[in-house]
Amino acid sequence: MHSFEQRTALVTGAAGGMGRRIALDLVAAGANVLMIDLAPAPDDLPRDPGRTLYVQADLTDESAVAKACARAIEIFGGIDLLANVAGALWFDRDRSALEIDLDTWDRVLAVNLRSMVHTARHAVPSMRARGGGAMVHFSSTQCLRGDPAPQDAYQAAKAGVVALSKSLAIQLAGDGIRSNVIVPGPTESPMQGRWEHHPGLRDATARAIPLGRVGRVEDMANACLFLLSDQSAFVTGTELVVDGGLLAKP
Repeated sequence: MHSFEQRTALVTGAAGGMGRRIALDLVAAGANVLMIDLAPAPDDLPRDPGRTLYVQADLTDESAVAKACARAIEIFGGIDLLANVAGALWFDRDRSALEIDLDTWDRVLAVNLRSMVHTARHAVPSMRARGGGAMVHFSSTQCLRGDPAPQDAYQAAKAGVVALSKSLAIQLAGDGIRSNVIVPGPTESPMQGRWEHHPGLRDATARAIPLGRVGRVEDMANACLFLLSDQSAFVTGTELVVDGGLLAKP
């Protein structure tokens, strides 16, 4: 459906789950792709020096992000697209704001929100120079609801993603740069690795979703490529909920 020929995308969290799927789909659709992740590159990611660049780096380190973007601009000529997919769920440490260790709070916000500030800061100048671009930032349905087993740092960070994206959309509209958010529901990915050890949790989650299953990384990748593509050329400053109907339930 989508062609990304002659365009370069930056994808974070590319070592697994949604980020990996998005990176693979963008390469298949003709894009050059800069992939950044804290983990080493998986064996199945394409290695084409003319079209792909994998950088193992900590996205909370702005200097590392700046160096990766500079390398991609040198190799590919610029950056047109940004998919901010990287994130972390710390089930063992993230809890109510009333009791969470504040160093943990700061680290969760750095991984899930500040990292997106870093990538935007170093991708947008190239987008401006190239006459426009598109960004997609990943939030979570958790930011729109309470939880009896709270992960308040994660939820606050993901709410911040929505606010950041809206602000960027208005700031950058005159430059032809769009900014949107995907709000995934529960999705089978490495972030939900606990389901492998507790399949009953996965099944219970699926039963709570009107479409009767949890999300797949392909569901999120399809939504992301739509928002990055010219088919969504008049869409900016909004959120696309991809949750099988979960938030629509009474």
